[in-house]
Amino acid sequence: MKILRHLVLIVLFTVFVQAAFSQDNFTDEFRGEKGIRIAFYNVENLFDTENDPVKRDDEFTEKGDKHWDIRKYKTKLQQISKVAASVGGWEALELVAFCELENRIVLEELISTTPLKETDYKIVHFESPDRRGIDVGFIYRPDKIELIRTEAIPIVFPWDKDYKTRDILYARLVILKMDTIDFYVNHWPSRWGGQLETEDARMHVAKTLIKHRSSLKDPKKMIAVGDFNDAPTDKSIKDVFKAELDTNKKADYYNLMYPHLDKQGTNKYRGSWSIIDQFIVSESLFHSKNGLQIKNKSANIFNADYLLEPDPKYEGMQLYRTYLGMRYKGGYSDHLPIYLDLVK
Repeated sequence: MKILRHLVLIVLFTVFVQAAFSQDNFTDEFRGEKGIRIAFYNVENLFDTENDPVKRDDEFTEKGDKHWDIRKYKTKLQQISKVAASVGGWEALELVAFCELENRIVLEELISTTPLKETDYKIVHFESPDRRGIDVGFIYRPDKIELIRTEAIPIVFPWDKDYKTRDILYARLVILKMDTIDFYVNHWPSRWGGQLETEDARMHVAKTLIKHRSSLKDPKKMIAVGDFNDAPTDKSIKDVFKAELDTNKKADYYNLMYPHLDKQGTNKYRGSWSIIDQFIVSESLFHSKNGLQIKNKSANIFNADYLLEPDPKYEGMQLYRTYLGMRYKGGYSDHLPIYLDLVK
């Protein structure tokens, strides 16, 4: 029955999957018991339409500045499901991590009111204390992934106890009944106010993640994914996390986005592409000889044509977003998804 549901989802989205085939490095084969695909997507302000009095969500209500209504919300859900189906190829994605979620409700409606309902997805989500009320979370297929435990890792800034940001989501997963992964979903503090002015906040979050991993009595192979709001060469990633780009060097962690550094990134700001959405993995996974391995030892950016549009100001292409400023465009997100494959 589960296989049948997956096939139904595939049929519904055949046209979207075909749109992705033109991408470099994109493979669409049925993974079955040979592997899984993990994706991450910053979905750019996935808010429901209800006003939450304890969150700064007023602009994403019908009476708010953006006139966010049920039609726009349902369109957004359908578009995210379309992206998930496209990234999965001929099989439903095994795990999709998200950031910029308002709450658990938006995930529940994503997997129950869109074609993703044909796949038996389960949800992992914690409510974060973020000032804007946005969280991280993920959905996963229990037929291929077993959830062992989860935890929200709070971020406390010693210089400002009132500064609230997204928790890091930690989960321990058993994949294909053969290998255990420590999985971290991140959305580090933004650069709002200036990159240098906000750099210490992201460095502190990096330290918090490393401290948590060091506290594990039995650490496993690790994947950290998310919108880090820093590039692979910035201090928080390179110097604090010590995520190495040169895979020929010995390191505890490797950044899988190194092949994309001189190419199109995941986010475009004022005409410049950057890679702030990243996969960072432990040495034990990168050089794994037993259990799961990273296919081609790399991660990929999903840049299907329908996620982009011409950039009239800076030339080239830009992200086809939900909003551009206050103008509703009906697009997808201001980020591109990323994904990797784990194979036996």
